[in-house]
Amino acid sequence: MPLPLTYLLIDGHSVIHAWPELLREHRAAARRHLARIELLKRLRNLQDMSGMQVVVVFDGAKQGTNEEREPQGLQIIYADPGTTADTIIERLVARYAKERPLRVVSADGMVRETILSLGAEWISPEILRSLCDGAESQMRSRLA
Repeated sequence: MPLPLTYLLIDGHSVIHAWPELLREHRAAARRHLARIELLKRLRNLQDMSGMQVVVVFDGAKQGTNEEREPQGLQIIYADPGTTADTIIERLVARYAKERPLRVVSADGMVRETILSLGAEWISPEILRSLCDGAESQMRSRLA
């Protein structure tokens, strides 16, 4: 019997604020979108090399929660103004942690405690960076 697909739920802004190179881009309003683009690029590589399904949740859509799904790619969720990425991630974990393996990336200690109590694994933004670096190294090796 094949193992169930592992889902990696990521608080996008938490990672952007934890990675200095992304935070530099994010601080300049005119370049803020570049931080998001770079994060998503690195997460696509991780998904391609790891086989995990990556779901990225960002705070701050203008109207209503909205979602994008790339064909065989990332799932990106934008929280509405009245909801945070933390809330969406916690709801997803509460609903699905008993059905499938879930890992959550967030720098928020309260999120970590909540998702651990609900049965998901927690990964720090720094560990995520290591996973992305490893995936990119593996990709370069395969291409060489």
